[in-house]
Amino acid sequence: MTPEVKTYSIQEVAKAAGTTSRTLRHYQHIGLLEPSSTGHNGYRYYDDEALLRLQRILLLRQLGLGLPEINKVLEGTRDTTAALRGHLELLLQERDRLEKQIASVKTTIDKTERGEQLMADEMFDGFDHTQYKEEVEVRWGKDAYAKGDQWWRGMSDDERTSWKEHSKRLMADWVAAYQAGLAADSDEAQALARRQFNWLSSANGGQEVSFGYFTGLGDMYVADPRFGAYYGDEQGASFVRDSMKVYADNHLA
Repeated sequence: MTPEVKTYSIQEVAKAAGTTSRTLRHYQHIGLLEPSSTGHNGYRYYDDEALLRLQRILLLRQLGLGLPEINKVLEGTRDTTAALRGHLELLLQERDRLEKQIASVKTTIDKTERGEQLMADEMFDGFDHTQYKEEVEVRWGKDAYAKGDQWWRGMSDDERTSWKEHSKRLMADWVAAYQAGLAADSDEAQALARRQFNWLSSANGGQEVSFGYFTGLGDMYVADPRFGAYYGDEQGASFVRDSMKVYADNHLA
């Protein structure tokens, strides 16, 4: 008698793996992870083999590989070592960026403890940041500052006012969603993440918003209290970060 194969529901797998049902459905949609079976009610179930594949996906994802690259590795059309070696260069660049970010946060903590003036909110919203030129260039590079400055100076007074109001509404909606206890992968949170993406895309003259940029900015909302304060508190900033990560996994990977 053949022993019954143990399977797990999509909710059980998502909880155990620390991911979301939406992400697992997206993996199926792009052909990365198929459920072992689907019930007559449409529920997805996963066996041990599927869980092992998911484990590899999440490991490679954690190492920074994009979903198309992961699919190539799992299908044997791309050498894992070669893929990781290419990503190593990106990780080294990211390490340098994080070291600068850590230094910036330490400075913020020192200033807060000494009661000194923190950076004004104009910098976060993309307002006149000429007085913060040095910090902008340290965080994102001279080219980023130059493009942002050119974009801001090229706007009329009415356009600047409209931009500020739009930014404030977006932040207020994030706070309301967090206070309502919404999940990061809920439709409402993902609609806000889409607005966040479009908001960033429209800034600085329509700059490209990549997976790394989008998720890295979400991490910064939590790491830097100056930015996180706009989303209510640290937990609110974490909600924004998590929602942005789900959106990036589903649309930017």
